[in-house]
Amino acid sequence: MFVSFGIKDAIDIVLVALLMYQTYKLMKSSGTIAIFSGVVSIIIVWILVSQVLEMKLIGAILDKIISVGFIVLVILFQDEIRRFLVALGSNRGWRFLYKLFARKSADDDSQKYIAPVVLACINLARNKTGALIVIQREVNLRTYIQTGEMFNADVNARLVENIFFKNSPLHDGALIIVDNRIKAAGCILPVAHNVVIPKEMGLRHRSGLGMSIETDAFVIIVSEERGSISVAHNGKLSIDISAEDLQRILYGEKNT
Repeated sequence: MFVSFGIKDAIDIVLVALLMYQTYKLMKSSGTIAIFSGVVSIIIVWILVSQVLEMKLIGAILDKIISVGFIVLVILFQDEIRRFLVALGSNRGWRFLYKLFARKSADDDSQKYIAPVVLACINLARNKTGALIVIQREVNLRTYIQTGEMFNADVNARLVENIFFKNSPLHDGALIIVDNRIKAAGCILPVAHNVVIPKEMGLRHRSGLGMSIETDAFVIIVSEERGSISVAHNGKLSIDISAEDLQRILYGEKNT
C-alpha cells in the first residue's frame, strides 16, 4: 500500500520544522530549554500511545493532560509568547513591500538621530555617566513614554548628556526617542528577571534587556561603573561594544 505524498505535505513538514526551530531558539535564549524538551517529550509519547499504538486507557489520560497542559503552558510561557508575537509582528520580512516603495530620502531622515546618539554615548561612557536610551522601531512605546517626563525635542548630543547628568532628576530613568525626536525622559522600563546576565551588570542592564524582550526597540545602556556601552535588542545583550559597533548596529538594522 502506497502512501500519497504531495507538495502540500512537504510544505506542512517544512512549516512545522520551522515552527519547532523558532520555538527552540526562543526557549534557549530565555533559559527554559529544559521545560521545552520536557513538553516535546510528552507530545511524542502522546502521539505514540494514542495514534500509533492505540492504547485507549493511557491515551485518554494523556489526552486530558495535553488539553489542560495547553493552558498551563500559556501561563508558564506568557513572556516568551509575548516576545514571539512581537517578533512576528515586527519582523522585517513583513515590511518588505513597504521598503520597496519607501523613498531613500525618507529613509535617510529616519537615521538622523544616530550620529548625535553615538556622540552622546561616547561622552557619557568617557565620563562614566550611566544612561539608558530607548529607540522606538515598529512597536509603539506610548505606555512607557507616559511613565516619564514628556519632551518634544530634536535629538541633540548635548541635550542627551544633560538629561543623564548625575545631578539631573531624570538621570535614573530611560530616555525614549521616536521618529528622530526625544519624546520622554525618566521613563520606567520593565525589568528582566528570568534571564541570566553577568553579575557586574546592574538594574540598568536588566531594564534594557527587559525592554528588548517586551518590544522590538533598540536599548542602549551606558555603564556608570565601567564606562562601557551595551546594546539590547530582541532579548539579546551585546556587551562592551565600541562606538563604531554601536553606529554599525543602528545603521545595519535600519538598512536590512
